[in-house]
Amino acid sequence: MEGMPKMNMQMSFHWGNEATILFTGWPNHTTGMYILALFFVFVLAFAKEALSVWPIIKQTTNPMVAGIAQASVYSVRVGMGYLVMLAVMSFNVGIFIAAVAGHTFGDFIVKASSLALAKPSQPDV
Repeated sequence: MEGMPKMNMQMSFHWGNEATILFTGWPNHTTGMYILALFFVFVLAFAKEALSVWPIIKQTTNPMVAGIAQASVYSVRVGMGYLVMLAVMSFNVGIFIAAVAGHTFGDFIVKASSLALAKPSQPDV
């Protein structure tokens, strides 16, 4: 369309720091900013998984307050999930790997900590 800026987006997976992730001009085609974008996507995916076990509602909490807290955390998780999805839609392999690694590491930490808390401690023999 006339008067609209021209956008040139990849439509297949590609390597390199020439990607637009979430915002126009970011990470701005420099290696440092690209590494920051990789870290940002990793942390975003990790945080989404970490929030899957939070909050643990106490028995004495008002049910309405507990419901609002859980719904709020859920909405943040959904928003984070969509941001990760939009970042992956840049079709940049590095971003894709950072997202998968963040989800994987986050899931590992969540499951490992859950198993550690559930397992009764063994006395040293």
